[in-house]
Amino acid sequence: MTRPLPIGVHDFIEMRDEGYLYVDKTDMITQILTQKAKAYLYTRPRRFGKSLNLSMLDAFFNMEYPKE
Repeated sequence: MTRPLPIGVHDFIEMRDEGYLYVDKTDMITQILTQKAKAYLYTRPRRFGKSLNLSMLDAFFNMEYPKE
């Protein structure tokens, strides 16, 4: 069974609930927690998942999101 591509989807919760194909980027969370920086700058070209990465971080750290 093939999973749909998340074209135009920028919400991690929607991707998780709807079963879209997603490349796991949770290793980024470990990098953020182990580095002691005051700010992080992620420069990436357009359409490279900046909003989706922020949405994933929000879903990970926000206690109000429903867990599966």
